[in-house]
Amino acid sequence: MSKYIGIKLVDATEMKLGEYNDFKGWTIPEDENPDTDGYMVKYSNNYISWCPKEQFEKSNLKVEDNPKLPSGVSIGPKMVKDFIRSYEVIERDGKTTIVHATLVNGFKLTEASSCVDPSNYSKEIGIQICLEKIENQIWGLLGFLLQTAFEGVK
Repeated sequence: MSKYIGIKLVDATEMKLGEYNDFKGWTIPEDENPDTDGYMVKYSNNYISWCPKEQFEKSNLKVEDNPKLPSGVSIGPKMVKDFIRSYEVIERDGKTTIVHATLVNGFKLTEASSCVDPSNYSKEIGIQICLEKIENQIWGLLGFLLQTAFEGVK
């Protein structure tokens, strides 16, 4: 069996497993817990499935509604900021700030900011500049991800 990367734009609503089975008109098997939290997921071809909450939230990113766009959704500033899990700051030579950011998916981005004269150096301003550069990269990465989810890879 081959491996694939799957990126899809889906509609989802929180729904317990028992509610999903009722929706489908199915009897829930005795070995399944009807109170299991999850999501009912609707794909672009109208296929509907159910996914456990933990798995769904680990593999899906909620996007912002934007009725002005063909996809109906877009990337927003809060999404971009929330995509940074943590960051580490390194100072070099009394005039350079380096920021290593770890994103929520474990991917890492690094940016640097320097000034000419050490007397003009501010660690806080350096961090602000680096984080702004990192956020700009995230805009592009999430935009690529959204475009792929909306249009597919081919």
